[in-house]
Amino acid sequence: MSGKLYLCATPIGNLEDITFRVLRVLREADLIAAEDTRHSIKLLNHFDIKTPMTSYHEYNKVEKAAYLVDKMREGLSVALITDAGTPGISDPGEELVRQCAAAGIEVTSLPGPAACVTALSMSGLPTRRFCFEAFLPSERSDKKERQRILEELKRETRTIILYEAPHHLLGTLRDLRETLGGDRPAALCRELTKKYESVLRATLEEAISVLEKEEIRGEWVIVLEGRHPEEIRREEEKAWEKMSLEEHMEYYVSQGQDRKEAMRSVAKDRGISRRDVYRQLL
Repeated sequence: MSGKLYLCATPIGNLEDITFRVLRVLREADLIAAEDTRHSIKLLNHFDIKTPMTSYHEYNKVEKAAYLVDKMREGLSVALITDAGTPGISDPGEELVRQCAAAGIEVTSLPGPAACVTALSMSGLPTRRFCFEAFLPSERSDKKERQRILEELKRETRTIILYEAPHHLLGTLRDLRETLGGDRPAALCRELTKKYESVLRATLEEAISVLEKEEIRGEWVIVLEGRHPEEIRREEEKAWEKMSLEEHMEYYVSQGQDRKEAMRSVAKDRGISRRDVYRQLL
């Protein structure tokens, strides 16, 4: 008989947010795999949970996942917890879930707190469509990848959610301002569910101005309004003004149009006849 993996969401701040189901599973599981056992022991002690615990973190996630899968094959049930929130969301839990899925081990998720959804719900920004980017790559370790992602976000029409540590917050906001524009509406959520929870709703420019005057503390979630599709459409329509006729044609051909269709599109953009396009190309 195979065991089972339980993904147990734990509080992101306020201990009252833990569910009865999570508490029961943590007590009944054969083993708890925790991202930081020194951190998680405080949670377990608070609720008087005596289940054995083992460490499972970013630096041992591959080999430890294989070990835990073997234990579950032997019939043990494993409860996975992260430092805060839902395991597998921007943390090493995704590797364990991947290996369990490949091995045919049953996985179930016990819903509960997630900082990204908590921040989105109270942001005041559109919630129907959103993308979660978690932490941007560090500028020091991977500047090129960081810039690539920022350029992608520049055209993102969905609401954007990012995580950031206090000592990197201003630097990230300045990078976002430079790429997305200072007038981009944002909601900056700090210390969610905790005593000093706060939300700063402002444009990126305004938020930077406020935070430059303060001592920045706590963990932050940055929620940004996506770009309006109409704005992107207008920008694309004007892009041809910088193109030669040949480049303009190539643009539409690269979009999958044949040359006849491309000539028609170019003529419409430029306010000339298709015959004029043909003559100029000749």
